[in-house]
Amino acid sequence: MTSAINFHKAKFIHSAPSIRECPPEDGIEVAFAGRSNAGKSSAINTLTNNHKLARVSKTPGRTQLINFFELTETQRLVDLPGYGYAKVSREQKELWQRYLSEYLRERQCLRGLVLLMDIRHPLQEFDTTMLNWATKSNMAVHILLTKADKLSRGQAGSTLQAVNREIKNAGLHQLVSVQIFSSLKNTGLDDLKAKLQSWLAPTDESETSVSDGETKGE
Repeated sequence: MTSAINFHKAKFIHSAPSIRECPPEDGIEVAFAGRSNAGKSSAINTLTNNHKLARVSKTPGRTQLINFFELTETQRLVDLPGYGYAKVSREQKELWQRYLSEYLRERQCLRGLVLLMDIRHPLQEFDTTMLNWATKSNMAVHILLTKADKLSRGQAGSTLQAVNREIKNAGLHQLVSVQIFSSLKNTGLDDLKAKLQSWLAPTDESETSVSDGETKGE
């Protein structure tokens, strides 16, 4: 039995422009990714109860670095660069995309990916690209359908069902889970914490499996 993680203790420790400048691969980390308008920073701030931890910008795409937040000496959250709306060159966007792909493929201590999507516009091109990168590495993905307060409960439920159906039809349901989330109303916060707890504080058995060389995400 593992102790509950106190997400309120999260603190910033490092920013890296690429995987080569990331911290040493000690412990376990979970990454957050999403289009620049998906509410990623707001979700991290709500999770940690620190509204200054991850920068919330009125200019989507401003976060261009891989940002690391420490929960304990062996547990980290990672904020990946937002993508989609930044006013930068095509070459710069392609560079960000390459760094994201490298991080997901090569970061061995990465236990899972939280992929945020605006519930009103789920499964856009970037979202499916991230899903493909992650699942090709056999990595678990947890989709947050954010900004659920923008829809009625019935509309949000219908979107959740539709996304789950798409995931199942794509044959990804064993690796990918989905939930509704709202930073404004804390909707789904406990479910998110439970998922992160299961990834960041594994049982002794799963820790043994990882040390025996199993691929990440199992």
